[in-house]
Parts: sequence; structure tokens; C-alpha cells
Amino acid sequence: MSRTDRDLLRDALHHVAVLREHLNRTDLSDDTVADAVAMRLAAMIEALARTSDDLRERTFGDQWPLMWATRNRIAHGYVHVDMSIIQQTVDLDLPDIERHIRAELAEADAT
Repeated sequence: MSRTDRDLLRDALHHVAVLREHLNRTDLSDDTVADAVAMRLAAMIEALARTSDDLRERTFGDQWPLMWATRNRIAHGYVHVDMSIIQQTVDLDLPDIERHIRAELAEADAT
């Protein structure tokens, strides 16, 4: 059974929630928290990657390739990930990403 866009959006939000729980423990100066946050960020992006092309285009547009590049950097070059970029992503980009995901879910739930 394949997962629906709605299921995948919920998965992405779950990863965001866990990411935030990790950050509630301490900041990215703790290597364990930094690893956990980066991996949850990558998992969120992977869940979004499995949504339909239409949803990704409508929701993230030109930002999607940058998001996927972030996931690839974490997944394939983790030793070289600049944690200041992860911190900026969490601080500056994640709130908008989460807002877009919630808006898509609200729209899906209304239909």
C-alpha cells in the first residue's frame, strides 16, 4: 500500500516535532543533538520528496531543489556538514516549511 500525500505530510510534521524536542534539550553545540537534528531534518525532507510532484511544486516551488540539496548534503557528506547552515535552516527556513506543510494538510483535510 502506498502512502498518500496526507500521510507523508504528517510524517514530515512528526520529524519536525521530534527535531524540536531534540533542540529543547540543548543547542547544536552538543554533537549528539546536532546529529539528531540534522538526521530529522533530512528525514523530513525525504518524506516530502515522496509526495506528489504537484504538491512539491505548489508548496515549495523553486525552494525544493535547495531543500533536496540540503538533504543530500546531510545524507552523503555528513562529516562535512556545516552546523551553522543547519542552525540557519532550523531558525530561518523551518518555520515557513512547517507553515506550508500545515496549510497543505488543512486543505487536504477540508476536502
